[in-house]
Amino acid sequence: MDSIFVIEQLLNGLGYGLMLFLLAAGLSLVFGIMDTMNLAHGSLYMAGAYIAARAHEAGAGFATAVLAAVAATVVIAFLLEQAIVRRLYARDHLAQVIATFGVILIADDVVKAIWGPSPVMAAMPAALAGPVQLLPELPYPAYRLLLIGVGLLVALGLYLLVSHTRIGMLVRAGASNRGMAELMGVRVGRVFSFVFVLGAALAALAGALMGPISAVQIGMGEAILIPALVVIVIGGIGSVRGAFVAALLVGMVDTAGRAFLPPALRAVLPPALAAELGAALAGIAMYLLMAAVLILKPAGLFPARG
Repeated sequence: MDSIFVIEQLLNGLGYGLMLFLLAAGLSLVFGIMDTMNLAHGSLYMAGAYIAARAHEAGAGFATAVLAAVAATVVIAFLLEQAIVRRLYARDHLAQVIATFGVILIADDVVKAIWGPSPVMAAMPAALAGPVQLLPELPYPAYRLLLIGVGLLVALGLYLLVSHTRIGMLVRAGASNRGMAELMGVRVGRVFSFVFVLGAALAALAGALMGPISAVQIGMGEAILIPALVVIVIGGIGSVRGAFVAALLVGMVDTAGRAFLPPALRAVLPPALAAELGAALAGIAMYLLMAAVLILKPAGLFPARG
């Protein structure tokens, strides 16, 4: 196993982890501040991917398509929060899970009715279709470098928003002690709406950016929701810093497991058994990581609540 392959897979893990962070950060804030389990968060990711893919296919530039997807998803999220999610704030988690699961089913049917059941192949921008020579023997896809760059910029922007602005102070107050924030005069309803819409924008951005390197299809939101939930459990519910660290860990562990385990096992096992066992172990690697973290820190790495 040469060093170039290792570096390439680590970069892939970094990019995947940063996209997971975009999805998990909003979900973590929604759960941490609003105490609302929103399973439909993955549907917002799917909406961003579909809208961006179709806008780009219709002739819009890639950046325009991504911005259009984020804007449209923000409007959808605002309407969803006003019509449904707001009514769930005072309900227990079981009611929230059932209601938002129903939203998933409706969203999948709406997408199927508008764009059909077949997957959509999102086009990659022509300017980023080629590789960038990072090292003499390491050409790396330019588009994946874009994912890493955007992920890091958004992570920095979200950190500055949450840690160094007034709205961020209100968000942190709500995540730490919602009851006390209400007693101090915080307009909790507006904070809730802002957090929900912000989470939707991040999810749509992740979906729009991931579209060209993954299949844009019905159910993609549910598939990515599971790793996102693992991220917020590992990082600590309501913690942006925890979501960032945990997303990078999960991205690296998942990518490294799929890339390195099968070749390593082939050195000591028959090829067929090594491929089967390696795939199985790689599939549960992030869950083993979650179990290990919860044994040591049951509240997660950086819990927002005391």
